[in-house]
Amino acid sequence: MAGNVQTGAILDVQDKPKFLQWVGLSLQHMFSMFGSTVLVPLLVGLNPGIALFSSGVGTLLHILITRKQIPAYMGSSFAFILPMTALMKTTGYPGVAAGVISVGVIYLLVAGIVAKFGSAWIEQLLPPIVVGPIVMVIGLSLAGSAASSATLLAGKYDLRVFAVAMITLGLTIFFNMYLKGFLGMIPILLGIIAGYIVAIAFGLVDLKPVADAAWFALPKFELPFVTYKPVMYWNAVIVMAPLALVTITEHLGHLMVLGELTGRDYFKNPGLNRTLAGDGAASVFAGLVGGPSVTSYGENIGVMAITKVHSVYVLIGAAIFAILFAFIGKLSALIQSIPGAVTGGISFLLFGVIAVSGLRIVVENQLDFNDKRNLMIASSVLVIGIGNAYLQIGQGTNIVQFSGVAIATILGITLNIILPKTAASEK
Repeated sequence: MAGNVQTGAILDVQDKPKFLQWVGLSLQHMFSMFGSTVLVPLLVGLNPGIALFSSGVGTLLHILITRKQIPAYMGSSFAFILPMTALMKTTGYPGVAAGVISVGVIYLLVAGIVAKFGSAWIEQLLPPIVVGPIVMVIGLSLAGSAASSATLLAGKYDLRVFAVAMITLGLTIFFNMYLKGFLGMIPILLGIIAGYIVAIAFGLVDLKPVADAAWFALPKFELPFVTYKPVMYWNAVIVMAPLALVTITEHLGHLMVLGELTGRDYFKNPGLNRTLAGDGAASVFAGLVGGPSVTSYGENIGVMAITKVHSVYVLIGAAIFAILFAFIGKLSALIQSIPGAVTGGISFLLFGVIAVSGLRIVVENQLDFNDKRNLMIASSVLVIGIGNAYLQIGQGTNIVQFSGVAIATILGITLNIILPKTAASEK
């Protein structure tokens, strides 16, 4: 096995583990993504069982399209929480579906352009001065939602909710800082479990739906022409599609880390066009069954770094287990019974991590804010995005609304294209 010599992996990308080893490693990967993947539908108001199902099938699609060359897992994306939450309140899932599918279509279109013209244009369109502030906006714009979940019960302030949220946050930080090995890779899942137990003690959990749920239950899929009549919600497309350009940069980052880990150049084999197409197909599928947009997960890359097992067959196993878990009715009921106090406490950390990821892009690229061009782009993006300065066009039922995050994304890209490299006063 030449690959093992090259990368030092116990099992390289194309190696097949023994059955018991496959089961154990696959479950490790499944649990590493579990907490984050089910948290997104809980925050948005989607079915967590469908999210698990679509993440599993999406992973299998990605592996198939990339010719079993990339050990990557597709989980629920946090970048689209705000627009999906807003759409659930106005259009219901049909609007979310239009947005999720549009994200997948953007990925597929970019994949086609990359196949034809290469990928250099992506960095020119989305340099760090655009991507960093936009990622910060995505995290910080969700702060209000996290605070509401962590303080309110039935629309009224409840001290118990705040207490559980802060305990959950504290425990999750503890797990992040003090646990090692595999446990250090699943602090979100452990935080949710610990917070849930605390919430039970505070009387914030109703376990009756869990007791009443069947062990086997088909997730309540949202299928076009079956459960709803599909409508082209242009507002959903306009709100979500631009953010796909930002998550594409996240995709590139994960490919680079995976390449360093496995000793391969995935930009050449199977090629960036195939990896983007895999992500796009996964999101399109998710939108067709009732799930949120998906993206590759850093948690699973972390598991591979610890175990030194890079086998794509292990990721296939994780996907299969996620699909099977989606049909356990009591598990779905248990996830749906997690109170806002717990998700709010976790969200304080997760949304902050997203914002800090944007800050890290700015710092690592040593962006100079004495440079007026950088200052103009970042300032405009941050305030418009965080303040949610939205644009609304139309009247009555024909309203099209651009969210603040979408406006900030479009503005950042536009300013980067049209502004001169140096301001006149700096020449």
